[in-house]
Amino acid sequence: MSMQLILTKLLLGMGVSVQLFVLTLVFSLPLGLVFSFGRMSKNPIISNITKVYISIMRGTPLMLQLFVIYFGPYYWFGFTTSTGYRFVAAAIGFVMNYAAYFAEIYRGGIESIDKGNYEAAQVLGYTKVQTFFRIIFPQVIKRILPSITNEVITLIKDTSLAFVIGVSEMFTVAKAITSATKSVGAYVIAAIFYFVFNFIVAFIMGKLENKMGYFERESAE
Repeated sequence: MSMQLILTKLLLGMGVSVQLFVLTLVFSLPLGLVFSFGRMSKNPIISNITKVYISIMRGTPLMLQLFVIYFGPYYWFGFTTSTGYRFVAAAIGFVMNYAAYFAEIYRGGIESIDKGNYEAAQVLGYTKVQTFFRIIFPQVIKRILPSITNEVITLIKDTSLAFVIGVSEMFTVAKAITSATKSVGAYVIAAIFYFVFNFIVAFIMGKLENKMGYFERESAE
């Protein structure tokens, strides 16, 4: 197998990994915020249900969750899933799992905000929604960005777990190439791809964190 073919196959696998990564962030970040509201709800039913969900998602392996989501429809309801469902199942599993982690990060950030911010906003005539999104949320984002960055970097590496349900992401492709060529070269190239991807994401998140420093200076003043 030529190097050009190996690189082409790995790049295609990387494309699938990137799709899974982007979809997970696009849906899990806002969903995590919703779960954090549920976790902090004064309604004990909503709060406890959300708490149990978060506990299950954080307390069981992501790999096991992927198995349940992929094989569940068949064993529970007798549904025969198509090959395309593999990627869908992976996306659902990753979104559900990471939303739980993001929910706890959001909750910690929201609860760390000084109550004086809410009182000042009330004096200025802001509604609760305006207070949260104009005053509280920007400060929360600044404070939780390091934790969010760690989770995002972990997500990049976790996309390789999709191989357990047959998704042809980069690790799956590298594994197949290694079996065919009897060489670990594909693994080395895949590792470089993951590292570069992580480096780019960490760089972007670092820039974003610096820009968000504005809100920290404003709150200090």
